[in-house]
Amino acid sequence: MKKKLAIIGASIGQKPLYLKAKEMGVETYGFAWEEGAICKEIADHFYQISVTEKEQILDICKEVQIDGIISATTDICVPTVCYVAEKMGLIGNNYKDSLISVNKYLMRQAFLKHGVNIPRFTISGEDMDVTGFRYPFIVKPTDRGSSIGVMKVEREEDLKDAVERAQELSYKNKAIVEEYVSGSEATVDFISWQGNHYVITISDTETTGAPYYSKTGYHQPSQLNPEIQEKIISEAKKALTALKVNYGASDVEVKVTDKGEVKVIEVNPRMGGDATETLVSLSTGYDYTKAIINVALNQFEKPVFPINKYSGICFLSKETKHLKKIIENRENDPNIVTAEIYDYELRELQSSYDRSGYLIYQSDGLKKMDYKSENYF
Repeated sequence: MKKKLAIIGASIGQKPLYLKAKEMGVETYGFAWEEGAICKEIADHFYQISVTEKEQILDICKEVQIDGIISATTDICVPTVCYVAEKMGLIGNNYKDSLISVNKYLMRQAFLKHGVNIPRFTISGEDMDVTGFRYPFIVKPTDRGSSIGVMKVEREEDLKDAVERAQELSYKNKAIVEEYVSGSEATVDFISWQGNHYVITISDTETTGAPYYSKTGYHQPSQLNPEIQEKIISEAKKALTALKVNYGASDVEVKVTDKGEVKVIEVNPRMGGDATETLVSLSTGYDYTKAIINVALNQFEKPVFPINKYSGICFLSKETKHLKKIIENRENDPNIVTAEIYDYELRELQSSYDRSGYLIYQSDGLKKMDYKSENYF
């Protein structure tokens, strides 16, 4: 008999889950609003219900007797996944813990209690207190991803406007203010089982820089020195334990200072977006999507990485306009796996939604491809 898997969400971020489940012979039950639900036709069964309507989704999941529940790339789906799993005795993280892991302020409070190295922070509103803080600051909504609402503030007179902007973009009208940490960025992808955290890969992260720090690319494996990578893994695992992320995929964003200090910026308690599963497959040969489906279905296997190559993704925008020519001439570069321009208007990146295209590459051995040059060809 086929296993039954509920998938919360049906947008582009969840598409790999539906396709992989179908490939695995798993029956899928999708839940999302119809608008933007590009996976509606892929799902074996589709229910037009908001991803936040956990009670309605639970009733249906009980009725059809699902064997597992999952989502990817979107924080808003995480509490519903955990709620249904908890109520049905399926594999998943604790529901109350999940509410902390999708709130950047509560997350940081948990980090403090468990000794995770993080920037100094406070929350907007009457309780906001930046006494003793040093400019510049980073301001962001407490409950949004994809760099939405993120802004660097250099001066006190600009703080109010940045906080108001972040609050307007927050689902709950809340923002956090934290001291800016200079240095390089990295992201660690994990899969967890029974509280054990297995590192999949560390990616070097590129951004636009100030003021919005939107992501312009990822490259894996990281080229940071091994000692720094060990520090990153240690601090990232401590962060996952602090949030009680015991099962499934997650990614941890960190900053590495010029002095080699590692500070955790945030944890995303689900598989990352931006084609994470594709990059992992290209660099390690590990089927990350299949793995997290198997976790949800109580079929965990310890990760094995059969290949060792380099992969990455670069995003097209006004700041990276030179990529347009590279993408248009992609047939001249055997390292480019796939590339697309879906909007010929190149905009300034204020969030991931402002991107106009991308390219994904793979190179043999550990040779990072440098697509920053205007004269690449």
